[in-house]
Amino acid sequence: MSQKPISELRRRMLEDMAVRKFSEATIRNYICHIVEFAKFLGRSPDTATAEDVRRFQVHLTQDGARPPKLNSATSAIRFFFGTTLDRPELARHLARVHYPRPMPRVLSLEEVGRLLEAAPGPGLKYTAALSVAYGAGLRAGEVVMLRISDIDSNRMLIRVEQGKGRKDRYAKLSPRLLELLRAWWSQCRSQGWLFPGRDPLLPVTTRQLNRACHVAAKAAGLSTWVSPHTLRHSFATHLLEANTDVRVIQVLLGHSKLETTSRYTHVATNVLRTVTSPLDRLLKPKSDKSDKEDPPT
Repeated sequence: MSQKPISELRRRMLEDMAVRKFSEATIRNYICHIVEFAKFLGRSPDTATAEDVRRFQVHLTQDGARPPKLNSATSAIRFFFGTTLDRPELARHLARVHYPRPMPRVLSLEEVGRLLEAAPGPGLKYTAALSVAYGAGLRAGEVVMLRISDIDSNRMLIRVEQGKGRKDRYAKLSPRLLELLRAWWSQCRSQGWLFPGRDPLLPVTTRQLNRACHVAAKAAGLSTWVSPHTLRHSFATHLLEANTDVRVIQVLLGHSKLETTSRYTHVATNVLRTVTSPLDRLLKPKSDKSDKEDPPT
């Protein structure tokens, strides 16, 4: 079966993204936005003017595109004109939309325990995988790509290769998690992937991990919004509530900006409750004052 020939313009953009080590998801996303831009123009996008670019952003807004899509399209068009065509002035006036990000939703310690206990089989596979998401704060995509060799029991670390942003980092390996991973390995005896898929030569997919998490959440009587990423949010929030320095949590999560990690301070309710109001330092209770004024009997 013959494949549809690729245009020279698309080939050039694909090469530019490959050189910069863009992820497969980003590459697909950028190409989709440029294809949509070309359909809007009705001609090749390399013939566009600055006014065409402005009209396209207006079109997306009027069509009801939400801020994440608008910003993603802006990034794709800026890359296309700035890098592939070397005409950055065409996208100079594109605006990014600033919008409030919702606070992450988290589970309590008791709810996390129920979720892990309800994880489906085979064996300890999904119990162990979801425990990695919670115990080390890994993203679903990072969990499924772990190999046996990434578990460093000597230094009690988990090596995360090519995480978000194509960055490598180390995550914490707790004694309890190591014990669970060893129990899982004794069942699967894998020599490659830590969590093999149906084909042992391939890892389990994020879709399968998400499905297992939803099955466990339902069995544990939890909400439908619970996902592996909820466990990552819970990991960060519970560390904050245990008085862990937010900068340490930033490193464990692999965040490039501290402000991203600081979102969890809004949901760490135990931390908020322990903060002393400056009013309490300024004004002492009246009962304390009266006790000092009355002579002892």
